[in-house]
Amino acid sequence: MFIELIDETEVVKEEYQKLVEDVVSFASDYLHYPENRECCISFVSSERIREINRDFRNIDKVTDVISFALDDEDEDMDPIKNFMASDENFVTSIGDIIISVDRAKEQAEEYGHSLERELGFLALHGFLHLNGYDHQTEEEEKEMTGLQTEILTAYGLTRNA
Repeated sequence: MFIELIDETEVVKEEYQKLVEDVVSFASDYLHYPENRECCISFVSSERIREINRDFRNIDKVTDVISFALDDEDEDMDPIKNFMASDENFVTSIGDIIISVDRAKEQAEEYGHSLERELGFLALHGFLHLNGYDHQTEEEEKEMTGLQTEILTAYGLTRNA
């Protein structure tokens, strides 16, 4: 898994950036996803994520994480995508994850755990969205929440961390 990190805030410590990268990479390995995939993770302010949420989702409010999957369509319908997916040397971007650092700090305090745990959780949550997981129904939410807990526990980033 190739991961590009962008810190628009210029305040996210390198150790936090490394943690986010490691959690997403771990999740990709844990779920046995192909190694020839990439995503971009951006750290932004509350103001910036509000703009993105408003402009792309028509929701004019701050949120903690937004994911933009590049391939929401059925790959079976596109022979070029099937070829690219089958070629180990061709790197395929799965999309972007945008994390509000301000909101992550607030939520870490609200939930009584570390900023590291909150950033890891938000990155994983966004990564799962990029890979087709959702929480629109009770069944989907149960599956996604269970998987998040399973992966974070296996990684060693528990709720009390």
